[in-house]
Amino acid sequence: MTASGIDVPSETPSGEIPTDDFVTLFSRHQRRLYLYILSQVPYPVDAEEILQETSVIVWRKAAQFQPGTNFFAWVSQIANFEVMKYRTRRKREKLQFSDEFLEQVASEAVSRADELELRRIALAKCMEKLRPNDRALIQQRYAPGETGKNLAEEMQRPANSVYQSLGRIRRTLWECIQRQLAIES
Repeated sequence: MTASGIDVPSETPSGEIPTDDFVTLFSRHQRRLYLYILSQVPYPVDAEEILQETSVIVWRKAAQFQPGTNFFAWVSQIANFEVMKYRTRRKREKLQFSDEFLEQVASEAVSRADELELRRIALAKCMEKLRPNDRALIQQRYAPGETGKNLAEEMQRPANSVYQSLGRIRRTLWECIQRQLAIES
């Protein structure tokens, strides 16, 4: 099992051992694949389950992947089928997005995947450049279930003061990301 919680078999069902390149590609794209799936389902737990099912299929089909082609497009197509299976199982729920809407979201996610990955990398670099107190504040604010109001209470600061600090940090991050992206292109 990898650090991301995905079981990585040492060989495919046909007995072939995946190449190092395939393992690297798979590892590099796991997070993006999870986010792609999450964009199409309402619950993170369901997205994780679909990722697991997709991962099993990807490993079974490893020999079918054509090196030099778009790996993310290939695995996202497999994930698409798993999302459709999930949606079929969940048809009884009242709130459902149309298949057309989900196809548009999926298409947009694939077309913007590289751009969003560059932005994520830039954000990580910019987070490292923040002052430690600012980094801690923004990480606390975006912890699961946290709100600005709760954070202000925990810090015993006026809510307005916390919101102003968060706004300043967000602006700093946005400007830093824009500079990073300009350097990259």
